Amino acid sequence: MGGPPRIRRQEEDMARGPHRSALRLAAQVRAAIDEMPGLNVLGRDDLVGPGLSRDFDPLPVVIDVSGLGMSGYRAADWLRGAHRLDMHLVDHRRISAQLTHADSTATTQPLLDALRDLAAHAAEPADGRPVIDVPSGQDMRMEQTCRPRDAYFGPARAVPLEQAVGRVSAEMITPYPPGIPAVLPGERLTEPVLRYLRTGLRAGMNLPDASDAELRTIRVRV
Repeated sequence: MGGPPRIRRQEEDMARGPHRSALRLAAQVRAAIDEMPGLNVLGRDDLVGPGLSRDFDPLPVVIDVSGLGMSGYRAADWLRGAHRLDMHLVDHRRISAQLTHADSTATTQPLLDALRDLAAHAAEPADGRPVIDVPSGQDMRMEQTCRPRDAYFGPARAVPLEQAVGRVSAEMITPYPPGIPAVLPGERLTEPVLRYLRTGLRAGMNLPDASDAELRTIRVRV
């Protein structure tokens, strides 16, 4: 009868060692990146608090690269091309690396070397990608004119993007990452949000749920 609980305790004890090592390594990596000019690692103070997350996992290392004057998309492409390093997730201003208990200084040192090199080359001319026009938090909020289900399942048609301002969206459009919708069905479309999506798409943003993957058109309520 005492076997299974004892085995579980042994498994927990065995897991604590690698987990502690991973947390120590993550702290070292975070500190090293924070010392690099133009790079800012998001930490507990940025992510935990009222209206934010309840707790903090230090193993996903999320790095704001906007201080380098480039987007996360451009930074990720540069790291892939120059160092054959693929980042875990990317958005318009951040890149992230996922650490696990299997990592060690042997696997994190190439990451740190590549990021130092990225910071050193940040002043080089851009690769021709347009700058992403990111609205303020206030401008990202659009008027919800009806229930999302009514707009999504109701009569709708596709209109050219440039004719969509002021119309009510009949679809959801979600930049991924981070996977948070920028447009919900039933919201009245505004120029700042559409410009953000248009410039983001040209810069490498992924819109997996848009009815038109190239965002030439958007579904609106009739």
